[in-house]
Amino acid sequence: MPKGFFKVPIPENETVKSYKPGSSERKEIQSMIAEMRSKVIELPMFIGGKEVLSTKKVEIRPPHDIKHLLGYYYQGDESSVLMAINAALEARSNWVELGWEQRAAIFLKAADLLSGPYRAKLNAATMLGQSKNVYQAEIDAACELADFYRFGVKIMSQIYEMQPESNYGMWNYNEFRPLEGFVFALTPFNFTSIAGNLPVAPVIMGNVCVWKPAKTAVYSASIIMEILREAGLPDGVINLVYVSGPMAGKVIFSHPDFAGIHFTGSTEVFQDIWKKIGENIFRFKSYPRIVGETGGKDFIFADNTADPNALATAIVRGAFEYQGQKCSAASRVYIPVSIWERTWIQTVSQLERMKMGPPEDFTNFINAVIDEASFDKLKSFIDKAKDDEDAKVIFGGKCDKTVGYFIQPTVILTTNPFYSTMKEELFGPVVTIYVYEDSKLDETLTLVDTTSVYALTGAIFSQNRYSIERMTKKLSNSAGNFYINDKPTGAVVGQQPFGGARGSGTNDKAGSVFNLLRWVSIRTVKETFVSAKDFMYPNFLPDNG
Repeated sequence: MPKGFFKVPIPENETVKSYKPGSSERKEIQSMIAEMRSKVIELPMFIGGKEVLSTKKVEIRPPHDIKHLLGYYYQGDESSVLMAINAALEARSNWVELGWEQRAAIFLKAADLLSGPYRAKLNAATMLGQSKNVYQAEIDAACELADFYRFGVKIMSQIYEMQPESNYGMWNYNEFRPLEGFVFALTPFNFTSIAGNLPVAPVIMGNVCVWKPAKTAVYSASIIMEILREAGLPDGVINLVYVSGPMAGKVIFSHPDFAGIHFTGSTEVFQDIWKKIGENIFRFKSYPRIVGETGGKDFIFADNTADPNALATAIVRGAFEYQGQKCSAASRVYIPVSIWERTWIQTVSQLERMKMGPPEDFTNFINAVIDEASFDKLKSFIDKAKDDEDAKVIFGGKCDKTVGYFIQPTVILTTNPFYSTMKEELFGPVVTIYVYEDSKLDETLTLVDTTSVYALTGAIFSQNRYSIERMTKKLSNSAGNFYINDKPTGAVVGQQPFGGARGSGTNDKAGSVFNLLRWVSIRTVKETFVSAKDFMYPNFLPDNG
């Protein structure tokens, strides 16, 4: 039991390293990349603290260099999922009873391992396995994941401090119990930090977890598991399985001890999961917590006072960092005709300086999209835009998968605000621009708010404070993360809690108190010091007057 009220270290956001030529971090990660490329690794599942193999090995190849073999992972089946559930439930009693300060120490250590000895290794795995350039890998894999862990520990302690008042003669307090059962973490490829946070956020609060990463992010997931184990995470608290989503769901969503899901992925998959949970609701010991961040059709909207250079930079960075494979990436832009020409000149001047190629070359801003299915989908939309009367490709559009899945940054200009690429999530380096008449600002704001089913991120650009207030109010439900005179990407843990509503998820704000509260079930305790000895209240006494 704790012997004091412990204060955890005050978290600070991890400093992003520059990787400029000649820097020590650049040399270190280049060496790590070379080492990783020289090996052919085999990645087991980790269940109950043990390496678990299977009869099926699946190849791991860089999306930007599909002829190179990085290694294999062992793909599991339904029995692997059930084994993971059993291991989690077996570990649960000891983990629940462990003092919260011991849990804190594990994840504080994991954060220091991330920002120190494992920094280059996790960044390199993200670069190779997910085709992410060194700067994007640094802010994601190393910095943001360390932030998630450090701020998560602080938030945990703040939650435990959330206690009710007590009147004279009694003591009231809250117990923040972990959920009764296990949590399922289903994580995406595009952010290593999200993959590392989704299983850990419930575990910080005392839960146990079954973790299924995206098949295209197994390499970095295995290193996160290595870090957590070195940090002292007990066996069975998090169990890492490599199985298909439907296979995992078949076992998990019918298990009576299923207590919640922490999800980032597509809207369609999340809705299907919710449906399955609803169909099986009678099976579960308690109502499962459903926490999910899904798709986005994120916008940039400018009025006629916007700075064309700042707007152009927001379009280029917001749409094309990590090949647009961010839930928050700008994919539709609304620009008034009066500043369109100036904005486009600035945009083209930046796009023409943008290099594309493998992330091992640090001068490449654009790398490959994640896999062939994504490549083919994006190419089909680009090809269609080249033929449609109400759209045209005004920059880029070249696609080549002979070496890797490379798609040139592509800008589509449409005269139809309801054109397909203004509504559908593409998840790639494609942005569509609609130029509107200056006099139709309010009408176009309504288009922004109603065109898409999503409401994840959005940005407005203006130098007029009245206009900024007007747009902010008009778009109040269109984005869970809203940016004024900045690109709609790059939320920082502890500064901008992240998440969206409508078709974009449950808006539980990753990396915040709002998220971690979802992973506890509160018991309120009242203790009376001097108990009543008779049922009568004063008003029942007879009137003797």
